[in-house]
Amino acid sequence: MNSIWILDDDSSIRWVLERALARAGLSCTSFADAQSLYAALAEAQPKVLLTDIRMPGDDGLAVLRKLNHDYPQIAVIVMTAHSDLDSAVSAFQGGAFEYLAKPFDIDEVVHTVSRALARETEHTASPADAAEQANDVQEIIGNAPAMQDVFRAIGRLSHSSVTVLITGASGSGKELVARALHQHSPRAKKPFIALNMAAIPADLIESELFGHEKGAFTGATQKRQGRFEQAHGGTLFLDEIGDMPLAVQTRLLRVLAEGQFYPVGSYQPVKVDVRIIAATHQHLEQRVSQGDFREDLFHRLNVIRLQLPTLAERREDIPQLAQHFLQSAAQELGGSPKRLTPAAEQILVNAAWPGNVRQLENTCRWLTVMAPGQTIDVADLPHDLSNDEVKNTQANSAQWYTLLRNELKSRCEAGDTHILDNLLPTIEHLALDIALEHTDGHKQKAAELLGWGRNTLARKLNESK
Repeated sequence: MNSIWILDDDSSIRWVLERALARAGLSCTSFADAQSLYAALAEAQPKVLLTDIRMPGDDGLAVLRKLNHDYPQIAVIVMTAHSDLDSAVSAFQGGAFEYLAKPFDIDEVVHTVSRALARETEHTASPADAAEQANDVQEIIGNAPAMQDVFRAIGRLSHSSVTVLITGASGSGKELVARALHQHSPRAKKPFIALNMAAIPADLIESELFGHEKGAFTGATQKRQGRFEQAHGGTLFLDEIGDMPLAVQTRLLRVLAEGQFYPVGSYQPVKVDVRIIAATHQHLEQRVSQGDFREDLFHRLNVIRLQLPTLAERREDIPQLAQHFLQSAAQELGGSPKRLTPAAEQILVNAAWPGNVRQLENTCRWLTVMAPGQTIDVADLPHDLSNDEVKNTQANSAQWYTLLRNELKSRCEAGDTHILDNLLPTIEHLALDIALEHTDGHKQKAAELLGWGRNTLARKLNESK
């Protein structure tokens, strides 16, 4: 059982976290104060602890220090207010697995807890368990040509440990592809460690990557392994690599060149064998030209590049993705999966999706909870999606009108005569081709679509030969 403990003196926070983690299938126990938690630790220990910082009695940092000393196997996630940066820094330096800013995104909480559980599993699992985990990778769905290219690349790289740079918009699935590259590689039975450069304060990235010695800086009360050492033999996924500070880029370049590094505060090198997969939504070549990213590091990382499409570039995948996410959400909540009507599905296909696959997944979770029946119709969809479709339809209509207007204007300026006589047959021929294609060559149905009789259709077909 994946046991998660929550420590917060705010009952509303405990309630929200309990419900969210329970929906994700995680067992939770809550405590209002540190003393109650300490008493429970004598009987059993969780795999992950979520703790607030500001509490009466022992605060979250005191709890963190005690657990790191007495129960170092427990992953501690510290929750803190946006303005409490000093506490967040102290939490990282004290050995917290992660910190979450309040008010937090509940999906991010569940994702962070899942990462903590995965790390705990990596440290305790046997090779047989690791092999089983390799078969339990989240499925990547996509029939669009751009996604098929990604699948082929993963297949070609399955016997290699070469460095890969994944580029694509936020929410397009870069970490999912990175995990697939790892699980389909010779390193699949070794750890996969993910680190988001944009989520860590700049002055903590070195310690997070390379670890530190006890006493290396204020708050470093014990020696701590960095992500490089944790990933030894496996894969280190550096997400949002474009946000890495220049000083850390220099250290990373050296590790890639020499295969060793010095933890913060140490004079003893640590040798590592790690595959690097990096990802970014930024244009790294532009960052290089602006002096914000080292050119030599860019070339080290840009050995193989995978460009992920936006969801708008793979609209044909949306129905299958939506069905998959609705099934997953139903499984999380313990219910039957809901289904989309054709009209609702079409609105999803036509929506803008600036948040890409992640936004679609969150929308399907929302629909699973909020749609009143088992069938999701247009009226059940979030209003912004319907507005997106209207905007896209209006934009397409406006574009068609503009193109036609420009064509007519161009012909007038060129001195053409009988413009309609020349244009209408072209439009009719195109409409006829599309109608026949849509009806799989059924002439009567094509005639109905065009508003023609059978004789008119036959005559138009003869004229087009």
